[in-house]
Amino acid sequence: MSETTKQFNIHDYLREYMFPHFLCPGCGHGIALRALLWAIDELEIDKDRLAFVCGIGCSGRLGAYIDANTFHVTHGRPLAFATGLKLARPDLEVIVITGDGDCLAIGGNHLIHACRRNLNITCMMLNNEVYGMTGGQVSPTTSSERYTTTTPYGNHEPVFDACALAEAAGASMVGRELTLQTPGLKDVLKAGLAHDGFSFIEVMSDCTEVFGRKNELGNSAEMVLTQKASVRPDFLEDAVDQPFHPHQIKTGVLAKSDRPEYAESWRRYVASMKKERADA
Repeated sequence: MSETTKQFNIHDYLREYMFPHFLCPGCGHGIALRALLWAIDELEIDKDRLAFVCGIGCSGRLGAYIDANTFHVTHGRPLAFATGLKLARPDLEVIVITGDGDCLAIGGNHLIHACRRNLNITCMMLNNEVYGMTGGQVSPTTSSERYTTTTPYGNHEPVFDACALAEAAGASMVGRELTLQTPGLKDVLKAGLAHDGFSFIEVMSDCTEVFGRKNELGNSAEMVLTQKASVRPDFLEDAVDQPFHPHQIKTGVLAKSDRPEYAESWRRYVASMKKERADA
């Protein structure tokens, strides 16, 4: 059935016995999950081939609701677990769901090496600028001057540009989209899933109850519309020395390259070594 006639039914991918979900009213993470499952549905990936690896935090809890093979692992380690899983089971479609704190703070080292190795893994990082589930602490993506429980006088640390980091570390596909742009987010995630190599997708989500309330950013609709207003398609085109700012962002597929996928390269090397020894 073609994509134009096929109807996506999210209930086909959910463990409904796990509901009601734990997400706060207005949280963008549920929209991101819908976009991801929509992309999977359009690519017609068999659920038995799906393996989701999730870390700690609001983002990490999403795996509990997906009717597939799911792993809920220790804080900051989903990419490390996913690396071992993909090497052991190359037949699986391995997808990591992580958050800005889980992925960029305690998990930052695992991220750069996952990008460097270029394993065929898709990483969806949900960026709501805060540790929402564990008390509202500052994260590497918290906007300048924003208040959190650990920055009561405003955040004075520079913001991490996660996509620039992933590209520099070697990720062969990098993208970013807003939860407000759900069809566009689905398309970026679909491109990541179809890509043969490490795909890093940053999703600009919102934390209304913790981050938004503390910073008086309004309700969820107001927060996502502010995000929408910040999108600048021409940003950095002619100003390469201009520092990244979370309120001037580019979306869509930001970088894509073809380079050897790690597991396949390793298997070819092992096969060649076996042949050498057999011929010796």
